[in-house]
Amino acid sequence: MSQTKVIHDSIHGSVRIDGVFLLLLERPEMQRLMGIHQLGMGHMVFPGANHTRFEHCLGTYALAGKMADILALEREDRDHVRAAALLHDLGHAPYSHTLEEVIMRRWGIDHMEATTALVMGRMSGIPSWADLHMDSTIAETLVDEGLDPNRVCHLIVSPDKGPDGNLLTLDGGQAHFGNHSYLNQIMHGPVDADQMDYLLRDAHYTGVAHGAIDIERILNTITLHHGDMVVEKGGVVAVEGLMVARALMYTSVYFHKTVRIAEMMLCKALDSAEEGLEGIHTMTDADLEHYLLSHGGRSREIMLRLRYRKLYKRAMVRYTSDLSEDELDCFLPLTDHEARSATERAIAERCGLHSSEVILDIPCRRELLCDLHKGKTEVPVLSDGRVRPISRYSPIAKALQTRATHDWAVMVSCPAEYRQEVTRAAERILLG
Repeated sequence: MSQTKVIHDSIHGSVRIDGVFLLLLERPEMQRLMGIHQLGMGHMVFPGANHTRFEHCLGTYALAGKMADILALEREDRDHVRAAALLHDLGHAPYSHTLEEVIMRRWGIDHMEATTALVMGRMSGIPSWADLHMDSTIAETLVDEGLDPNRVCHLIVSPDKGPDGNLLTLDGGQAHFGNHSYLNQIMHGPVDADQMDYLLRDAHYTGVAHGAIDIERILNTITLHHGDMVVEKGGVVAVEGLMVARALMYTSVYFHKTVRIAEMMLCKALDSAEEGLEGIHTMTDADLEHYLLSHGGRSREIMLRLRYRKLYKRAMVRYTSDLSEDELDCFLPLTDHEARSATERAIAERCGLHSSEVILDIPCRRELLCDLHKGKTEVPVLSDGRVRPISRYSPIAKALQTRATHDWAVMVSCPAEYRQEVTRAAERILLG
């Protein structure tokens, strides 16, 4: 009989874990996630937000298992999706999503690609100084326990979507599903284990009430239809609650202005450390902080500001609701990193500052065009044997498709003592 552990989770209660999942949980690559904040720099604004990627992975595993049981999946399918849920954030660098753009630019890899590389053994998740030797890779552990690592990685990285990027394609008002995609949809669909856990967990630890979800109702109304996971019509109200919670959490927590400033400061600190820093995917938050403090120069200055919460302040902000489409179009070129960096340098030079002392923050192009989460709002609803998108039943869902995740379109920040000069320079350069 395999060893079994019961772990008490603050969100889902007692989580039973055994067999291959216990072996995976005890891997050093998984244990590293205990040292990575789930919300990056969110604790700078929400002091309770000290929960970790490890907790989130455990919670996603628990929810994916519940969904698999409710859908009465075969043992093989259930085990593969639970393994994917447990491992899905393995490749996060320190501070979670905060440094994603910097890492993509510098090393050309995102956290999902890093996850598959760690699982397959193409990249090490153990620092050389740790002097730990593992007898097998994660992939070999999966194979030894009867699981296919390629299938697990596919569930982590590659959701099955239609050519328009959504789960649904409509023909004469009827939605058609061509593939058996329910496993991908447990991980990546409009109602998936990943987002349900992070919304519940992040709301709990930040103390923000917006993330409340009737998760039991959602779980009790999901079903399979022609090989896809859908929600029965009786679950529409609960799904509306999920969608509203997600929209409000993005605005009030994930893209909170002060959180964004702290995150952009950390990106500046990493950008200022031009050499070294190999093996960032073996680091915890504390490892990276130590490295940047010891690096000296601008990196050290910024990290000291973050440690003692001497954050940059807003010098200029323009809200999405106040801008016309033409004005938004003027900001679109700044979604490119090089164009944004050049503008930061121009503002800094006009004020006699170093470029690291000016931050120009703007949503990515898809976010600015309100297109980022449209697929998450097209929940397939089953009614009288027919599947239609939830927007057919819910004006709330339809409205959320065009709701921006930011309430601001562009924000410039700098050290508090230079606000007036930077405000004037930014307005001349950006609005002039």
